Amino acid sequence: MPVEAVTAVLVHSPYLGPASLRPLADGLAALGHPTVLLDLQPSVAAAPVHQRLIGAFADALSDEALSGPVALVGHGAAGPLLPAFAEALEDDVRCLLYLDADLPTPGRAWRDERPDEYAALRGHVRDGLLPRWTRWSGTDPLAGIADDALRAEITDEAPEVPLVFLKEPRPTVEWTGPSAYARLSADHRADADAARALGWPVTQADLHHLAVATDPEPVARLVLAALLGPTGG
Repeated sequence: MPVEAVTAVLVHSPYLGPASLRPLADGLAALGHPTVLLDLQPSVAAAPVHQRLIGAFADALSDEALSGPVALVGHGAAGPLLPAFAEALEDDVRCLLYLDADLPTPGRAWRDERPDEYAALRGHVRDGLLPRWTRWSGTDPLAGIADDALRAEITDEAPEVPLVFLKEPRPTVEWTGPSAYARLSADHRADADAARALGWPVTQADLHHLAVATDPEPVARLVLAALLGPTGG
C-alpha cells in the first residue's frame, strides 16, 4: 500500500454497534471519501456467533450499491474477522485495515489468548450472556464522549454477547492481500508492533480506543493515510 481510492467499509466491534463508528463515517464523508457503515448487531445474539457475523456481513453488503474496490476497516474486536469477511464478499477487496483492533488468531479463541480475562468475565455471566462491554472494567470507557445523545446511543446499542463467542475458534481464513494497522490507544500498542513486524504499514496517534467517536476528524485522516498514503485522498 498505498492503494487506489476505495470505498471504506466500516465494521464495528461485535461488542458495540454502528453508533460507535458513525462520527468516523461522517468524518470520512466530510473529507470526500466514499464510506459504508454496517450494522451487525442482530448477528451477535446467539451462537455460532462468528458464523452468524460472517453471514450478516455478506448480506448487509449485498444490499449496498457498491461500485469499484472496497477496503474493510475493522474496529476493536472486529479485527479477527476481517479475513473471513473479505472471503465472503464477491466485491473487489483491496485491503484490510485494522483500526485499534485485535489481530487474527486463526483457529484460536479469545479465551485461548486471554485466559485470565476470560476467567474474570465468566464470573459476571448471566443466563449465558456476557455483560455489556461498557461494564467490563471499573472505569467507564464512554466517559470521554461529550455528546450525551451519542453516549446514550452507544450504550444502548452495546449487546449482551453470548459467552460462547469467547470460546469459539476464530475463522481459519488466509488473507494474502495488503493489510495495514492504525493504532489509536496504548492498549493496542502490541498489536501495532506485531503488524509492523509482519511488514504492514502502521499509522498511529496517541488518542484512545473510542477516538473514532470523540475525535473523528484526526482518526479519519489517519485512516486515509493508511489506505491511500500520506498524500492520498
